[in-house]
Amino acid sequence: MRKRALIIFTRVPVPGMTKTRLMPYLTPGQCARLHECFLKDIAKICPGTGADIFVCYTLPETEKSGRLSAGGRDGSYTGAGDTVGILRKIFGPAAEYYEQTGDGLGERMLSAIREVLERGYERCVLIGTDVPEVESQDIRQAFGILDSKDVVFGPTADGGYYLAGMKSPRKEVFEKQTYGHGSVLQNTIRALSQAGISVGIGRTHHDIDQEEDLRAFRDRMRGSRALQRTETGKYLMRNRSISVIVPIYNEEKTIRPLLADLGKLRDRCEIILVDGGSTDRTLEYISGDFRLLHSEKGRARQMNLGAEESTGDILFFLHCDSELPDKPLEQIRYVMKDYRVGCFGIAFHSAHFFLFTCRVISNHRIKDRNVVFGDQGIFIDRKLFFDMGMFPELPIMEDYQFSLSLKEHGEKIGITKKRIYTSDRRFRGGTIPKLKEMWKMNRLRKKYRDGVSIDEIARMYEDVR
Repeated sequence: MRKRALIIFTRVPVPGMTKTRLMPYLTPGQCARLHECFLKDIAKICPGTGADIFVCYTLPETEKSGRLSAGGRDGSYTGAGDTVGILRKIFGPAAEYYEQTGDGLGERMLSAIREVLERGYERCVLIGTDVPEVESQDIRQAFGILDSKDVVFGPTADGGYYLAGMKSPRKEVFEKQTYGHGSVLQNTIRALSQAGISVGIGRTHHDIDQEEDLRAFRDRMRGSRALQRTETGKYLMRNRSISVIVPIYNEEKTIRPLLADLGKLRDRCEIILVDGGSTDRTLEYISGDFRLLHSEKGRARQMNLGAEESTGDILFFLHCDSELPDKPLEQIRYVMKDYRVGCFGIAFHSAHFFLFTCRVISNHRIKDRNVVFGDQGIFIDRKLFFDMGMFPELPIMEDYQFSLSLKEHGEKIGITKKRIYTSDRRFRGGTIPKLKEMWKMNRLRKKYRDGVSIDEIARMYEDVR
């Protein structure tokens, strides 16, 4: 007689019909793709559970009613056969597939468990699909707990449960229960105890239902190669949304090449230009393809406004006189899998010795002192940026102070492999003028650290535009 059965209790990953609580943070298609990644991660652990696998699914309402919406090659689904085919492709022919029955969630779970136990299994464990961190050892542990307990649960951090197991159908587990609140498991255990049913508890995991759950998963993923290797982790790393925020002011000499760079990215990220009251021809060159905001002059004020109006998971602050390397978005996402803040290494087109020295010093400053400047293209986790209070509204040194605050906060700064090219317009003239300018910038930062008035420092700083 077969002893152990594992039920994968799931919706079909169809756009608009799964993980809808993540919308509009994710599009319907992204929700479906994320759910598919959840299923693939669960499928990977199934062989290590020592159980026969059952996939209990619910059809999309359009298929239940016979009103089929678009889906095969043209993006539409054509019926239940296609739905089961999606699941069969993930879990393989060794699993058995059957449809959920019953009116409410509790009734459907009880029905799914009863269906399997009536086939002669001694123990049955049912799991949901929105816990991509579940491991085969969690399932084996649950079966082990059933050696001495009537019912076993795998708790979620929000007060619910991702796993329920039993040796015989226990309607008391699902009776008089309202799902989706923080006391589901607590209420269930209390009712079972009053009925004389013994309960065991497995390992707690985090489920992913809402936007904040995704953000928390990304935080846990940093420093965890195992999570980064999951299908869920790889998908979330590849698809973090990025907002590019560019403060501009009298940039008619640099705006066109930058717009050409940004134009290549327009369909793959959000781009926001924030003008500080340009009086030259800068605005004439900006087409309606780009979102343009207007602000009082001040780089910090402009960047903060762009951030407040943005939607991206990652905020990328870019100076107008910068030239992006190939695949900048991929570079950013790669760094952000391990860090909450990062930047590009800096380079100059000029081969002058002192600019090469400036390049080396700037890039090593990040690694050695964990300090970054704005012309290196700072990118940062959205939540962290606002938690840090955004850029301080200073007439100068806003990037330097923000970097110092990040350092004090304990944030490590990641750096991309590829370099961002920045203008050498500040370093005009020959060797001596360049050296004097480098020395001047160092003195201004020293004055700032020593508490000299920021207005005095700003007067000493020359606007080279």
